[in-house]
Amino acid sequence: MKKPARPTVHDLLAMKGKRQLSMLRVVTLEEAEAAEIAGVDMISVPHEVLFDPQFRDAAPGRFAIPGGEYGQIGATTDEILRSAVKMRAASADAIYCAASLQTIRRLRDEHIPVCGHTGLIPSHSTWTGGFRAVGKTAETAAFVYKQVKDLEAAGAFCAEIEVVPADIAAAISERTPMLLLSMGAGSGCDAQYLFSEDVLGQNRGHVPRHAKAYRNFAAEYDRLQEERIAAFREYAADVRSGAYPEARHVLGIEAGQLDAFLKTLNGQ
Repeated sequence: MKKPARPTVHDLLAMKGKRQLSMLRVVTLEEAEAAEIAGVDMISVPHEVLFDPQFRDAAPGRFAIPGGEYGQIGATTDEILRSAVKMRAASADAIYCAASLQTIRRLRDEHIPVCGHTGLIPSHSTWTGGFRAVGKTAETAAFVYKQVKDLEAAGAFCAEIEVVPADIAAAISERTPMLLLSMGAGSGCDAQYLFSEDVLGQNRGHVPRHAKAYRNFAAEYDRLQEERIAAFREYAADVRSGAYPEARHVLGIEAGQLDAFLKTLNGQ
């Protein structure tokens, strides 16, 4: 069967202002395949999923951006560039980069599509007061706008805009040709971005304001864990009582062959 064509950077930029794109952070091949079948436009994937030989069989038509800003902390521009080249060779459509503008310009110079980050940037959150909204005052909103324009000038084609007031994000989105991927920044941007764990209801810790659970996997995992414990308990009890293994679980041998072997052991 013919594989679906993946959208290009050019295709995505041409959709700015026409319709909202959907984006998910997926962390397994099964989730990547589900995003493919469901028609999610863009996916963020961990490096180990991207480099899995089965990845593009699972998600042949999804525009994939490998995430992992924490892996870039302390890395030099050359190291990030080498990593980006490997990820592109492994079928990444763009590279997430929360490193310096110099690094983004270097990637752009090598024609590597870059997704930047603005607003709440987890790896840089110490500069904006920790894990909290950014842009709630005119001054901090101007700071976010400057970040976006700096990313634009450096050559990024899109940027995640995280936990920024919706009206601020919408006003900024109107003033940049970049695609803005909204994570808790409202529908005035170009794409909506959620994590699969939030969509599936797997999150057991803090649930972000922007998260929306469409299923309750946590309850299902609890049920499966109860079943897992029960099965293990029954197995251990069977071993202690001798109920396992039964005759059907072991390999037999012809009586004559067994006798011959025992005679050998007995030196006969």
